[in-house]
Amino acid sequence: MSKAMTLSLRPNPDVAVPETAMVMAAGLGKRMRPLTATRPKPLVCVAGKPLIDHVFDRLRAAGVKRAVVNVHYLADVLEAHLRARVKDMEVLVSDERAQLMETGGGLVQARELIGDKPFVCVNSDNLWVDGPVDAIRLLAEAWDDARMDALLLLVPLARAASHSGHGDFHLDPTGRITRRRQPGRLAPFVFTGVQILSPRLIADWPEGPFSTNLFWERALEAGRLWGLVHEGLWFDVGTPGAIKETEAALADG
Repeated sequence: MSKAMTLSLRPNPDVAVPETAMVMAAGLGKRMRPLTATRPKPLVCVAGKPLIDHVFDRLRAAGVKRAVVNVHYLADVLEAHLRARVKDMEVLVSDERAQLMETGGGLVQARELIGDKPFVCVNSDNLWVDGPVDAIRLLAEAWDDARMDALLLLVPLARAASHSGHGDFHLDPTGRITRRRQPGRLAPFVFTGVQILSPRLIADWPEGPFSTNLFWERALEAGRLWGLVHEGLWFDVGTPGAIKETEAALADG
């Protein structure tokens, strides 16, 4: 088995975790209505805490020092929350008030704030519980800058709580990713919304909003898109109903 698949079994406590994270927090949260009528989705509470606070808990635990957060919907409310609640980490805001740029466009707009080193990229609307070892640290240990432009944290479809999709990816024994092969068919792994990216991936972008899928496809074609399987729990907190399911699962341990 490859480095990317075996490192999770032998974690290194001295691994260098990326200092910077990009936190995707600009979405409209339409599937979470009516809860998002008066608050941005990252501030919807799960288990007594806003979703974005759960994300920052994981970033702190991994040793991330600074976060770039993109904002759009109810941006003032989200910025005020960050100022009040995040005191122990540098937080920079990538302002998308004028236009929602989607995930790929969000990376482009935040490019100068992110810097020139590999960084963690996290969606603010999912919630995960680490397995035996911190998931971000496992990604950092598996990262190989010579071979990778993107390393995605994946969870088996069978363990993707509250997820209604058909799966996103296949993962070969070496850790390389391929797409779900046919529409309507199942793929065994789901993207968790957590990944490490190289800034060199952010290049030759189109004008306006677009998805990170464009960058992933380039990495896939070059053999530089890799995956690591999450060993803990992961919850797709996309709807009000999923909140109840997630809270029940967390309460059950």
